[in-house]
Amino acid sequence: KKIYPTLWWLFRDNLLPSDTKFIGYARSKLSVAELKEKCRQYMKVQEDQVEKFEEFWSVNFYVAGSYDSRRDFELLNQEISKFEVGRAANRLFYLALPPSVFESVTVHIRNTCMGEKGWNRIIVEKPFGRDAQSSNVLSVHLAKLFTEDQLYRIDHYLGKEMVQNLMTIRFGNQIFSPTWNRAHVASVLITFKEPFGTQGRGGYFDDFGIIRDVMQNHLLQILSLVAMEKPATCHPDDIRNEKVKVLKSIRELAIEDVVLGQYVGDPNGADEDSRMGYLDDPTVPKGSVTPTYALAVLKINNERWDGVPFILRCGKALNERKAEVRIQYHDVPGDIFDGKPKRNELVIRVQPGEALYVKMMTKSPGITFDMEETELDLTYGHRYKDVALPDAYERLILDVFCGSQMHFVRSDELSEAWRIFTPLLHYIERERPEPIKYVYGSRGPKDADRKCDENNFKYYGSYKWHQKH
Repeated sequence: KKIYPTLWWLFRDNLLPSDTKFIGYARSKLSVAELKEKCRQYMKVQEDQVEKFEEFWSVNFYVAGSYDSRRDFELLNQEISKFEVGRAANRLFYLALPPSVFESVTVHIRNTCMGEKGWNRIIVEKPFGRDAQSSNVLSVHLAKLFTEDQLYRIDHYLGKEMVQNLMTIRFGNQIFSPTWNRAHVASVLITFKEPFGTQGRGGYFDDFGIIRDVMQNHLLQILSLVAMEKPATCHPDDIRNEKVKVLKSIRELAIEDVVLGQYVGDPNGADEDSRMGYLDDPTVPKGSVTPTYALAVLKINNERWDGVPFILRCGKALNERKAEVRIQYHDVPGDIFDGKPKRNELVIRVQPGEALYVKMMTKSPGITFDMEETELDLTYGHRYKDVALPDAYERLILDVFCGSQMHFVRSDELSEAWRIFTPLLHYIERERPEPIKYVYGSRGPKDADRKCDENNFKYYGSYKWHQKH
């Protein structure tokens, strides 16, 4: 669904070195023709691209082998070596694997498949462990085999246009920079919402839960970009150093800091999925208390953010699909308008429809002296109509080819992220607190709104977003 389409788009747009070859390796006995059929529906091939599409598959190869046999990896190495005829040849390994086979595969790659004519780089897909300890074991294991500059821990959220734009918005605009602190900001809300349930993948999801799936990685990554200090340069390590400093200033989460929810079916739902609750999914264990919704309040103990709540909120089976950052400013001091002004907000919408807008108060047009909320609006679909935004994976895989680690997760960053969340995750597993039920298609548990309110985030529900046509 993700990797092959991404490779095809990069190939189609001539963004990869011209003599790149693609070799798949897995246990399944597959031919390239079968692989092509499996991928076809995700590839978005236009009529005028059919020839190029065939050309892409002509440089694709496939080797079937087990994950724990050195001999099979030696055969893979022989297959790769056939194509390395020039003086230089680079190898990029993309590991999209279940955690159970990870260790043996990486050992075999290190011992039998490293190229000798150029660089070797390894892309690692999440999950990067289940808690601080397992993540640390994995990091130590990888550190014995590869250097940190060979490792690319991919979090596709870091490839999204508006996430990458955070740096520019913050450090390239004098209008925002001076107000980006506790004196002006009341609270920050980072949201990820999905309008569908587990869709039959409940068994897989139940193993991880929404906190591991979305909050501990995607949302925390966004938080660190929103909150970090200005790096010395745009060099990847300078940026990542600042992100680590922010994470080090956050204390570990406790159960009092979170609201956990689990969706139940909506009896009046329009389709089968919406009428099914999480526990109705046959792949989910009976009586599971795995949260499908979580809201957590984090505090950053440093000079810039002392006392400003950072609220992370994510959930499945909610009322809309959305990922965004809301920076809410304090109420206007010395209010002369009898409490009518609503708070200003800077909203950075990651998906769907990338946008950046500032909510502000203006006098409503006409003879009366009333006020209303409106926005200064940069919606990418209007401002950049004819610009095709690349998929997050395209951007990130291209970064690996170029050797840029700016949008990848460093090992110390990972261990800090797990330090913050591990005590909470262990508490949930040990004590099995009952998640609050919320109906499929709703805004989530009411307690979550209360928690936002307690943490200085005001939700008015009066603002209307005007869709332009």
